[in-house]
Parts: sequence; C-alpha cells; structure tokens
Amino acid sequence: MATWANLGLQDSSSPLMEQLNFFHDHTLLILTMITILVGYIMGMLMFNQFTNRYLLHGQTIEIIWTVLPAIILMFIAFPSLRLLYLMDEINTPSITLKSIGHQWYWSYEYSDFLNLEFDSYMVPTNELETNGFRLLDVDNRIVLPMNNQIRILVTATDVLHSWTVPSLGVKVDATPGRLNQINFLINRPGLFFGQCSEICGANHSFMPIV
Repeated sequence: MATWANLGLQDSSSPLMEQLNFFHDHTLLILTMITILVGYIMGMLMFNQFTNRYLLHGQTIEIIWTVLPAIILMFIAFPSLRLLYLMDEINTPSITLKSIGHQWYWSYEYSDFLNLEFDSYMVPTNELETNGFRLLDVDNRIVLPMNNQIRILVTATDVLHSWTVPSLGVKVDATPGRLNQINFLINRPGLFFGQCSEICGANHSFMPIV
C-alpha cells in the first residue's frame, strides 16, 4: 500500500505491475534525456554570441530533427502496445471473481462455488481496530490464491465505479449493464488495498477494496 510521502509507484505484486513499473522508468528516462537536451539548446541560444553568416537553410539538420523524434516515439510506442495487449490477454483462469459496484460498497460473488457471495463495506473510523487502516479497511475481505490466473468480472448496479488495486496493476471500470473482465496473477502473499477510482457520488472516497 502507499505510505506517507511516497511519490513513486507502489511495489508490484503481479508480473504485469512489474512490467508497468519498468515501462514507467523507461519512459521517464527518455523524457529526462529530452528535457536535458532541449534545456541545453535553449540555454545555448540565450548565451551564444556567435552567428553563422552563411546559414540560410539546413537540409541535414531538418531531416535529423524530424526523423529523431519519430524514432524516440517508436521506442515509447512499442513497449506500450506490448503491455496494452498483455493486459487484455485472458489466460485460462483458475478462479473467477465477480465484483459489483454499488453506492457506496462492493459486493462479490465467487462464480465457481454455489452461494458464495458477500458485501464489503468500509469499516467506520469509530469501529476501527488499533492496527486498522483508516478509510482503507473493510469488514469482508476478498481472499484469492497466489500463483494462479485470476479473472475478475466487474459491473455496477447504479452509477459508474472503478475497481482498482494499484499494486496488482488492475483498474477496471464498473459500468451498469455491462461486464468488463480482466486477468491477473498475484506472485506474492500479502494484503493489497485499493479504492474506487471513478467519482460516483457523495461517498465515493469510502468504498475501499482489500
């Protein structure tokens, strides 16, 4: 989970989130290099006293500054597209969980078992245990196996919600009348926190996921 003054992404708990972390660092490095280069050129323009009497047009430099950004964009686009398709890939799931968004709580159904469904409400601050997390803990947690392909079906009954667990790299819109599915694998045991990420009314901030 995110801790105080944590500016980076959360530690990954699934292979997909690990790849997303790598992609974030890869893109940030490219952006840093571009920023330094452009900043240096702008600084040189400010303080350079020399002029070139013969510089009327530069065919070569124009080709370079057209082709180079295109190549840089390809270095960002290809890893991005690869990840996009990987995130949409549905492998053979070992277990299916159906998550239904309500105003303002989640309800869950384990579709592989008969009559296994429950509601998950946020624990109010006045009922919280000493070691509980304010605005993040719920009365009924989801239990899922690690090292297994898990499929989540997400929908809503009233307004738009969004089922999000950052450390698993999962964010799915919950839309009334529509089933969205996503696949992930948890590669280490732990307690993973998430929240609704689509503004859904007065108590939007108070429907966490654990």
